[in-house]
Amino acid sequence: MEVPFGNLKSHYRQYKTEIDAAVSRVLESGYFVLGPEGQAFEEAFSRYLGGGYTAGCASGTDAIYLALAACGVGPGDEVLVVAHTAVPTICAIAMTGAVPVFVDVRPDGYVMDESDIEGKITEKTRAIIPVHLYGQMADMDTIMTIASRHGLKVVEDCAQCTGARYKGRMAGTIGDYGAWSFYPSKNIGAFGDGGAVSTNSKENHQKLLMLRNYGQSKRYYHDIEGVNSRLDEIQAAILACQLPYIDEWNERRREIAARYDRGLAGYVETPRVLPDNHHVYHLYVIQTENRDDLIASLLDKGVQALIHYPVPAHLQNAYRHLGYSRGSLPHTEALVDRIVSLPMYPGLTDQEVDFVIECLKEFVDSRRSACSAETASKEPDLDADRKSNQVATATS
Repeated sequence: MEVPFGNLKSHYRQYKTEIDAAVSRVLESGYFVLGPEGQAFEEAFSRYLGGGYTAGCASGTDAIYLALAACGVGPGDEVLVVAHTAVPTICAIAMTGAVPVFVDVRPDGYVMDESDIEGKITEKTRAIIPVHLYGQMADMDTIMTIASRHGLKVVEDCAQCTGARYKGRMAGTIGDYGAWSFYPSKNIGAFGDGGAVSTNSKENHQKLLMLRNYGQSKRYYHDIEGVNSRLDEIQAAILACQLPYIDEWNERRREIAARYDRGLAGYVETPRVLPDNHHVYHLYVIQTENRDDLIASLLDKGVQALIHYPVPAHLQNAYRHLGYSRGSLPHTEALVDRIVSLPMYPGLTDQEVDFVIECLKEFVDSRRSACSAETASKEPDLDADRKSNQVATATS
């Protein structure tokens, strides 16, 4: 059996009729940028989040950049963020001219360690980006309390968390802004790049609309400096036709995760669901010894597993100038050599999930057997020692 990490081709085939109709509608309209499809998706996504406002943009990276720019973050400022994230999060901070300051992750989860935040705040700190990683949210109550105490803005990185909830509140609706990625492999994905910024403030929303479109308040009238970062009509239409299915897909992800949890108990460290979280499992990430050997063994059996992410941002060559070294973020560094992402997408069948489980258990069992045999070979041969002593006694 072959079990790929994801299967976007199969996803398209399943929803081909609706997606093709959406694309055809845009092509026939002749309206491709900042038109009715984009506005319709923004309104639908806002309703899905429970209210507020949404501004579509070109990518998840741009979404974070636009949110930070709307907060007034710029050169010389500092932004608190985790190093255990996709590097685009850090790229967005650099795009503003600000400096990322890295916060460790929780030892019992993969999200920002709220207890490590205040020690990293300086007079230059302007914002906090809690990254809601793998489908689970950070402790937003504590983060918002800290931000309020220090007068900081909060931008939620929701790229992997569409549909996740914390104490019943949707990701992206608690901080000042929520930044979304619609990269094709996300819980809801475009057929290309795409992103959005959500906010509960009409004033913030108006600023985002200008920032993403050259700073224009109306055509050819530029009130602020802006950029070109717009969600095109084709991608908006594709997203809109998929949005009604997002909760169904997320529930299937949760079913798959529960099946993994049951099957892998006692074999590897399965993901922990933190208090007050509704996890939507963008990724199913385990921890184990012999990580690289496990991935190779799974691949030999037809199962594709990946690592998200093997090198944390503070140890990447691109950010060496920030002055971090190994040991700077102990919790982050402890987990990156142990994490493995198993196949996770709504189209996985129970049979495929069970096959992944069986392949993984076979690897762990073989390792345990090898360790037991090695241990046994090192134990003293008591019978041989006893016989030797008897011979020595008889000849003395």
